[in-house]
Amino acid sequence: MSGNSIGMGAGAPLPAEALAPEKSKGRARAFFRKFCKQRLALIAACFIILLFIVAAFGPFLTPYNPDTPDYDALMKGPSAAHWAGTDEYGRDILSRLIDGTRLTMAVSLSSVLIAAVFGTILGLLSGFYGGWWDRLIMRGSDVLFSFPDLLLAIGIVAILGPGLSNVVIAVAVFGIPSFARIIRSVTLSAKQTLFVEATRSMGAKNSRIIWRHIFPETLSSIIVNVSMRIGGAILAAASLSFLGMGAKTTEPDWGAMLSMGRDYLSIAPHIVYFPGLTIFLAVLAFNLVGDGLRDALDPKTKN
Repeated sequence: MSGNSIGMGAGAPLPAEALAPEKSKGRARAFFRKFCKQRLALIAACFIILLFIVAAFGPFLTPYNPDTPDYDALMKGPSAAHWAGTDEYGRDILSRLIDGTRLTMAVSLSSVLIAAVFGTILGLLSGFYGGWWDRLIMRGSDVLFSFPDLLLAIGIVAILGPGLSNVVIAVAVFGIPSFARIIRSVTLSAKQTLFVEATRSMGAKNSRIIWRHIFPETLSSIIVNVSMRIGGAILAAASLSFLGMGAKTTEPDWGAMLSMGRDYLSIAPHIVYFPGLTIFLAVLAFNLVGDGLRDALDPKTKN
């Protein structure tokens, strides 16, 4: 029997590559076990899944055409026919909320993903190379951090002009510094580890070290920050639409619905209550899920 056969006998230890899938499965099971123990985060996750389902199949779920007015049912309160009532044009508010879910989720998700991509790249460069890269990126982040998020978004939209595409850009810009700082911190810690030093001593290129060894260490931080930033993005986009700088008033955007309903708050408060409640629940759900993911991904927390 050859030496290779003896080495791979029943008593020989398995190579690290063979054990990697088992380790990954073990980590995934531990994560889901810890996450499912947090009831509020689990309920919030179910609500977010519902939001994505509504966003995907909204046109098939609306009881009425969200854009069709009914002048015989102007500003009617909640009833069996219209569960959330009707607006000033007689349009069904529930149908508009359902149809607007797709618009709101698209704007918030795209803006946060753009911020995550650019912020992660800047954070990796800043933490890994240091020097003038670090000084330039961090001082730029300090400048953006000096402005309140909503005020910065208003300024950007005022320069670029109103519209949902510009809202996406504005919300993404004030999210970039948050990702850059978090990823920089993780990168500074990861590049001092023994396996990175060993990889560098073997002559690996910096790009390989960054993307094969350091970037995977940042994934948990990215996931948590993305989940928590989406709630803020929903609120910021709704605020810009409320101020008339985002979606058009004819579009079923949650913030635009709030803006249109404020003129009738004294005589038909339901026009404002239901969009406001929807925004509140969506933001709360993403924040709770972000907290749950942070606790579940933290190795210091007990199983």
